[in-house]
Amino acid sequence: MLLYQSLAQDSLFQGMEKLISAAGAEKKDSKKQKKNRQSLCEKVAGGLIAKGEELGLSGNLWQGYLSWLLAGDENVFSLACERREASQELLRFALMDIEPVVRLFFADLRELDREYGTLWFTMLIDYVNRKTKTPLFATSIQKLTGSLRETSSVKNAEAFLGALRSYYEGNGVGEFGFYRAFRLELTGTNGVQLKPIPEPDEVRLSDLVGYELQKEKLLANTEAFVKRRAANNCLLFGPAGTGKSSSIKALLSEYKDQGLRILELYKHEMFALPKILEKLRGRNYRFIIFMDDLSFEDSETDYKYLKAVMEGGLEKKPDNVLIYATSNRRHLIRESFTDREEGENDLHKNDTVQEKLSLAYRFGITIYFGSPNQKEFQNIVRSLAERYAIDLPEAELFLEANRFELTHGGLSGRTAQAFIDYLRGRENTVE
Repeated sequence: MLLYQSLAQDSLFQGMEKLISAAGAEKKDSKKQKKNRQSLCEKVAGGLIAKGEELGLSGNLWQGYLSWLLAGDENVFSLACERREASQELLRFALMDIEPVVRLFFADLRELDREYGTLWFTMLIDYVNRKTKTPLFATSIQKLTGSLRETSSVKNAEAFLGALRSYYEGNGVGEFGFYRAFRLELTGTNGVQLKPIPEPDEVRLSDLVGYELQKEKLLANTEAFVKRRAANNCLLFGPAGTGKSSSIKALLSEYKDQGLRILELYKHEMFALPKILEKLRGRNYRFIIFMDDLSFEDSETDYKYLKAVMEGGLEKKPDNVLIYATSNRRHLIRESFTDREEGENDLHKNDTVQEKLSLAYRFGITIYFGSPNQKEFQNIVRSLAERYAIDLPEAELFLEANRFELTHGGLSGRTAQAFIDYLRGRENTVE
């Protein structure tokens, strides 16, 4: 393998290749060799079952597993296909790698049972996965398996590679193709790895009652971004519980099929931003780096990492990356009246003020989410009650909601949701 080297190094791939290649050959093996082959059969069949359950695969587990390996292999060819830049030279080298893969993909597993006296491989041809909740990326794997299987009439490498190339161009490659949301995982000394979030919070903008102008502004900027037009970094600020974080998370549901990916980053991880951008640069996706509840105390200086990345550093921020943040503070860095008192002795007082405001100014779009008034709060409660079929007279519903908010954080969308969840948990409102 020249390009698909990680594929050739996979233990199950190696094991299956050995079993298929040895099948049909005349053997005068010793008892030890036969025992080793039996052990390899057990290892391969057991590994395929384990992977099938983990990945949520059904049907031919060997073909599904091989499709998963091919879909996840980030090599120079697959990445070029993702960007729709695969040259004829790369295609020729890829074709050489794919020729033996085609033979393995279409191998008749029943022959292995006949050859090695086992029963397992035939059972893996029509495997049924009983999981009630299938991982989201399993659909992509099954789709690729189906496309590759359609080339069975010719079983040649050109058709197989064509189907694989189409998948890369339409779905991408690797974990960015499988998953939609990620978080940072620190590894070793200052090492970083993007860890997938298999089941992100499925929030929709329609779930957020009110704030229509704010949502419209956020959607317009994000729409421009995913369509590869000019777009801005966004700061959503305002009191707690007003739907700032939910609005950003909801973008994943709105644009997940248009190449949008979201990476959740915490304040203490900002030092890794340059390495993160290096991983995201050049990929055929649009990435939002999501920083929730972002704010800094006067003594904290980590915000300088963010300033340099957003604007002002020597290296240009990738065009496929934006930063969306939420905060309770408009200016992000804590300010106090003592700043003014200290400024009286500061030779460059205005410079000190500008330094504290400079981070907020790097967000091209700022959106304010204010606390609802009493009428707006009741409207949110009414809408949520209708959504969850809460059977209470409106006057009683509002009275209980007003009592609830007095001891649970005041007027906000979060308080309204908590109140509805409280009602749903009571015996007399069980759906």
